[in-house]
Amino acid sequence: MNRIKTAIVGASGYTGMELLRLLLVHPGVDLVAATSRQEVGKSLGQVFPRFQKAPGADLTFMLPDPDAIHATGAEVAFLALPHGVAAEIARALLDRGLRVIDLSADFRLRDAGVYAEFYGHAHPAPELLVGAVYGLPEIRSEEIAAAQLLAAPGCYPTSILLPLLPLLRANLIDPSTIVANSMSGVSGAGRTASIPFLFCECNESARAYGVPKHRHLSEIEQELSLAAGETVVITFIPHLIPVNSGIATTTTAKLREGVTPEAVGAALDQAYQDSYFVRLLGRGGCADTKNVTRTNFIDIGWQHDPRTGRVLLMSAEDNLGKGAGGQAVQCFNLMFGLTPTAGLQNF
Repeated sequence: MNRIKTAIVGASGYTGMELLRLLLVHPGVDLVAATSRQEVGKSLGQVFPRFQKAPGADLTFMLPDPDAIHATGAEVAFLALPHGVAAEIARALLDRGLRVIDLSADFRLRDAGVYAEFYGHAHPAPELLVGAVYGLPEIRSEEIAAAQLLAAPGCYPTSILLPLLPLLRANLIDPSTIVANSMSGVSGAGRTASIPFLFCECNESARAYGVPKHRHLSEIEQELSLAAGETVVITFIPHLIPVNSGIATTTTAKLREGVTPEAVGAALDQAYQDSYFVRLLGRGGCADTKNVTRTNFIDIGWQHDPRTGRVLLMSAEDNLGKGAGGQAVQCFNLMFGLTPTAGLQNF
């Protein structure tokens, strides 16, 4: 297997650390650059002792300079940077011939106006939006394979979209009735110190936040609308729970008149029968975060409530795995013609 020279830009945060965990031992990766303004000159093993003795752990952090990254021979760069910051370096690396996998929100939306509405500032590189591919591997594998600029989906959106998209495409549910409730571990807030995410603030506590218009709503509604062929507006309520990682989502919607519950299971089976990282639990299956953390799997179960006519979709994933770093590596494998599961078969 040819090893792809790879860079991680922003490798010292939680998502960057997850990318390091996966890519240091990926059989198709030669990690040639890792950037961090705070950790310049230190080795990966020094900053993250867990990686000591891993192949490549002596690589030292460098500044996120596009010319320096290009000089390493990198063919592709993962960007684990905040939104608004990623776009500028993405443009610079694309100009230098690298393929880019961006894990921020900068290229997930097709409309720069929607980006400004949800993120509070003008898009820094609107000319790049038209060529960016929204990277749900189970939905857009062919587009991902050809992508120069890949936008890795958000963690909440992945947990909501994968259960819903097959039902919308089959016209089984009324889009106007969709309500999604999600619970996420604290690592989803990033690795920056902040009082609301201190141990004493989060432990033994659960709370909703970001209501009624969480930023991830923008990409969720974009992708649901594309699947439904009409504008879809949903209610989304995220919650913070006292675990390190993991997302559990329960999404409900009314079945259309005449649709049987069995059609839900059939649509999910048909959509994901060949998708290794989607594990269908069937009717009555309740997804559990303990079964997916530190993996790239998403587990999906469902049930029907005859009293309300609603279908209940239950999913679980790791917000740093299938919701971030793992899914980005899954896209990387598609982009470079590698085995789809390369570097990701951990249980």
